[in-house]
Amino acid sequence: MNAPHASRYQETYALWQRDPAAFWAEAAQAIEWIRPPQQIFDGQAGVYGRWFPDATCNTCFNALDRHVRDGRAAQPALIYDSPVTGTKASYSYADLLGEVAALAAVLQDLGVGKGDRVIIYMPMIPEAVFAMLACARLGAVHSVVFGGFAAKELATRIDDAAPKLVLTASCGIEPTRVVEYKPLLDGALSLASHKPEACLVLQRPQAEASMHVTRDRNWRALVAAAKANGRKADCVEVAATDPLYILYTSGTTGRPKGVVRDNGGHLVTLKWTMENLYGVKPGEVFFTASDVGWVVGHSYIVYAPLLHGATSVLYEGKPVGTPDPGAFWRVIEEHKVVALFTAPTAFRAIRKEDPQAKHLAGRDLSHFRALFLAGERADPDTLKWAEEVLKVPVIDHWWQTETGSCIVGNPLGLGLLPIKHGSPTVPMPGYEISCLDEAGKPVPAGTMGAIVIRLPLPPACLPTLWQDDQRFREAYLSAFPGYYTTSDAGYIDEDGYVFIMGRTDDIINVAGHRLSTGGMEEVLASHPAVAECAVVGIRDALKGEQPCGFVVLKAGVSLAPAEIERELVALVRDKIGPVAAFKLALTVNRLPKTRSGKILRATMRKIADGEDYAMPATIDDPAVLDEIGVALKGRGLG
Repeated sequence: MNAPHASRYQETYALWQRDPAAFWAEAAQAIEWIRPPQQIFDGQAGVYGRWFPDATCNTCFNALDRHVRDGRAAQPALIYDSPVTGTKASYSYADLLGEVAALAAVLQDLGVGKGDRVIIYMPMIPEAVFAMLACARLGAVHSVVFGGFAAKELATRIDDAAPKLVLTASCGIEPTRVVEYKPLLDGALSLASHKPEACLVLQRPQAEASMHVTRDRNWRALVAAAKANGRKADCVEVAATDPLYILYTSGTTGRPKGVVRDNGGHLVTLKWTMENLYGVKPGEVFFTASDVGWVVGHSYIVYAPLLHGATSVLYEGKPVGTPDPGAFWRVIEEHKVVALFTAPTAFRAIRKEDPQAKHLAGRDLSHFRALFLAGERADPDTLKWAEEVLKVPVIDHWWQTETGSCIVGNPLGLGLLPIKHGSPTVPMPGYEISCLDEAGKPVPAGTMGAIVIRLPLPPACLPTLWQDDQRFREAYLSAFPGYYTTSDAGYIDEDGYVFIMGRTDDIINVAGHRLSTGGMEEVLASHPAVAECAVVGIRDALKGEQPCGFVVLKAGVSLAPAEIERELVALVRDKIGPVAAFKLALTVNRLPKTRSGKILRATMRKIADGEDYAMPATIDDPAVLDEIGVALKGRGLG
């Protein structure tokens, strides 16, 4: 593949390939260390090696203190925009440092020190960011649990992390309801074997939480007292290999998997990505429409923009319904956002409600340079629609909770490579990607297989699972020795572009043919009436499995659903061929999703096959599963 002359990707990737240690040593110079690394990588340490093993640092210092010292004190660091409460606020770097240092002093008074765990169970409000940074300041290990998570799921995380303290708010706010957090937290604490020493509770005006007499503390009162007394906690020196946070992967059953993120590698990688991948400069405004409960929120709402000296938008709202499908356009215009990072499902929702992009009319997006999508597969049709309406590069990139940042992407900061719709493009420095068959042998270009990463993983990736090296080895390193297993399936084309077609369990076997549900979804999404879709493999007595396509139609479609379903069956037969054995398309009002927008395909498959299933902990609205069941029963399934 010949890259455009403007792109420095090939030479940058080649630099890393030639000498990984020298590449990351240079990147590490952008970080202010307490003790700079003399050794970049120790292949004998940890499960597969450790990065910057002899260095010390503090993440909060790099995110706040050094910018205040070096001239960014008055620059906005965090812009809070909450259409669900009608609230907006801007915090300069100096403001943010003041809030974080005062909260960290309160945490110290409550006994929190280096290495202690703190659970943060919070909505999308500035105090959630203060909490994460206050923990980082003290060398405490935070574990953010998505606000509103069910009591049982929260309890399993409390038992695994064994926190000294829980930080929470009285409620979160959805477009149609207030979700009270305190009853959920109280329920979790009654279920949990481990009992935290205290809970710090932020009362929000939308719901007042009842307080436990001895355990619960009033967040606002304690912070106000700390400020009145001039109390500020200093940054604590930690090893680069010390954990910054634990993030539990969503949807797990039994004991959850706690992904560990270290301090040093995380600092180096996230700082590098802001300019080289996202093309954002210090002082510019970056808007990540995610949640601090997910990895994208950790990396690109909280840490990376602040490490880079940029301004981050913290948005408490939805892509549609708060108040309309033009919500993102308002935020971009109002705050002069240069790049937006969100999930493909957000754009499918916007397109479904406003297929003509009427809400974009009249908005000044002249500052806006790029849209980045990640979280699940971005279908080409949605990508093309976003390109047409926004007139900027729309960049799909692929990463995981475990990696903390992008594995495969198109580096805007190094100069864009040619876009191939359906591919997140090429591996970032640090990642050597292979596509293997079930025997662990590389497959030819264009052939489906398991997507794996050669060890060692680069900085910022998980060094292990929380207190469970053996489980880490079994879950990620045992299937293909010498490689990290991503559990994603896809192929690599002759130009080296990677195509992620779905999780390995989304590859279905139809009469001996291994077929990608992602490929079928691509075809369904290309139909002009389809807003979004999901294909799952359901049991078939003759062929083993058969594909079933669930489709949500765009607003205002005039054709009858039965007619559209017939067209979709014909379309898949035409584009993929009879081998797909695609005979079943079902129109539904909506698809079941997690709160982060991932479609719950495995649960849909179980409903179709008539199997028992556990209610997914992260589901946005459980009622959708009943709707799916009704739709399937109408076809004699489930």
